[in-house]
Amino acid sequence: MESFVEVYVASLQSSADQPSISDLILSADLIVQLVLLILLVMSVVSWGIILQKALRLRVAARQSARFLEVFWNAKRLDSVYEEAAAYPKSPVAEVFKAGYQELHKVTKAGGDKTDAVDNITRSLRRATSVEATTMRAYVMFLGTTGSTAPFIGLFGTVWGILRAFQKLGTAQQASIQVVGPDIAHALIATAVGLMAAIPAVMAFNYFNSSLRVLHTEMENFSSDFLNIVKRHLR
Repeated sequence: MESFVEVYVASLQSSADQPSISDLILSADLIVQLVLLILLVMSVVSWGIILQKALRLRVAARQSARFLEVFWNAKRLDSVYEEAAAYPKSPVAEVFKAGYQELHKVTKAGGDKTDAVDNITRSLRRATSVEATTMRAYVMFLGTTGSTAPFIGLFGTVWGILRAFQKLGTAQQASIQVVGPDIAHALIATAVGLMAAIPAVMAFNYFNSSLRVLHTEMENFSSDFLNIVKRHLR
């Protein structure tokens, strides 16, 4: 009867004979390797976007909160405009600067008050749209990755299974050694596809929620600013 040490040594030798994940990838079919390369690129780009957007939205939310404190505590709009330069990453501050600049123009030019309010409204709306578009940049790539990566991985899976059946049909003796590598390639493609898709989907949903909050803050601020302007133009 074999001792425990002999069984353990035999298991280690058996594990050493098994190919590693990197060996399986290097020995994979060209199509499977291309699928894995595409998924790897999508995953790397997605993580770059995730890290950049997470930092950008965090700074935007913090600076917007601080700017709103300054705005509501100030007594003059011109002083707020001077302090707004200290919050370059705040979308709310950018909306205010656009509205204030338009207010300064219409006040200087004079004219009908209704037209002045309409011009300021359009300026605020345009600035809100620009800021929302800027913050949303590249987020759609995460949604694209989350929706397509599993199917790209599935294509690699189907291709690997197809190769396994082809070898099984031409082999003189059916065994796991014949089809095992191709099945492993197929499963690796599935795993990599899910690894690329899951973080992208989670980040996409989180960023969309954060962007909606910031967009609502900009719209609410625009309404409050317009009310102040209307009182100022009376």
